Amino acid sequence: MSTVPDASRPLAGLRILDLSTVVSGPMATGMLADQGAEVIKVESRGGDLTRVIGPAKGDLSGLYAALNRGKRSIVLDARQPAGLHILRELIARADAVVENFRPGVMERLGLPWERLHAEHPRLVMLSITGYGPDGPRAGERVYDTVIQAVSGMADAHPDERSGEPRLLRTLMCDKVTALTAAQALTAALLARSRDGGGRRVQVNMLDAAVAFLWPEAGYNHAFLDEPPEPVPEYGSTLALWRAADGWFAMVTPQDDEFAGMCRAFGHPEWIVDPRFTTIPLRRRHYAELRAMAEGFIAQQPVAHWLERLAAEGAPAGRVNRKAELPHDAQVMHNGTFAEVAHAGIGRIRMPRPAARFDGAHAQPVPAAPHLGEHTREVLRACGRSDAEIDELIAQGVVQAGRSG
Repeated sequence: MSTVPDASRPLAGLRILDLSTVVSGPMATGMLADQGAEVIKVESRGGDLTRVIGPAKGDLSGLYAALNRGKRSIVLDARQPAGLHILRELIARADAVVENFRPGVMERLGLPWERLHAEHPRLVMLSITGYGPDGPRAGERVYDTVIQAVSGMADAHPDERSGEPRLLRTLMCDKVTALTAAQALTAALLARSRDGGGRRVQVNMLDAAVAFLWPEAGYNHAFLDEPPEPVPEYGSTLALWRAADGWFAMVTPQDDEFAGMCRAFGHPEWIVDPRFTTIPLRRRHYAELRAMAEGFIAQQPVAHWLERLAAEGAPAGRVNRKAELPHDAQVMHNGTFAEVAHAGIGRIRMPRPAARFDGAHAQPVPAAPHLGEHTREVLRACGRSDAEIDELIAQGVVQAGRSG
């Protein structure tokens, strides 16, 4: 895998030391690698847990490959004095350090923020935790499922029939935290470019998930003084529509969109029906409207309805099965997916970076590293000779994998 930085990307020239594992930290640093940062991923001897989550070939799973593409991997035992010394060297060469250990781990390693900041005043450090650096639950282990429960995410997505809270079948809270962390770290680096000072950025999964969830999921709980009458929870009247050969989604909140839907369905008289003339009325009588439409919608294929709805300006879209998604016409046009070749593994499909810069339509997607693939390369950059590296490997301080 080429590790030559692309000078045309916005974060080119920045070096980030990634001490994080699983999803929240690795996804954040993966986005920064997409945008040109040099990311050195420090792994323990067994490697990041995501290397073995889901379908895997060798030391790469599809999950790990998507989160860690474009990084360099060094395997390091920081519990040994020689390993800790190497870690300190890597920190000294970095613009930013990212970690998602439980509170206190960096301190136990002898790497508290106060010491790092005193030694490296330009360093930016991003710390991701589950609940925050302190508080009644700060020291507990946390995964996405737990935060879905505590943050209200599960309650905001209840079972349609029973109303019981339900988990989303995706790592929503991990990924929302990653997006929050990547933006915050970039902001801290921008601030450093202005005043020269490093900063510590702290992001926790609970706060990130609540902030993401609250705007619409919490709007019945927002007003504290003389609150207005509650309305149905957001999403309570949202449901997919079943056609003859599949499903589609349709949302028509604005009056002109609702009118377009009525015309597309061949029922323009609904536009002036007193049950449906305003947004609150449509919400109140949604069940009646749905009962009127479900029967004839199910008699025609999805493509029929999408064509008619698009012609009338009513927003709608086919439900793509995951296996179908890479073949969607707009997805193919956008070049959303890339097929990335990994040595000894073969091709892995993954999405391209969503953000485009300077009109670039489809930048190449680099491969994720094998475990310890760049151990030798990283240590040489720190001034180690091949003989010294061999000795470190023999002592179990570091581990070199394929090409490492």
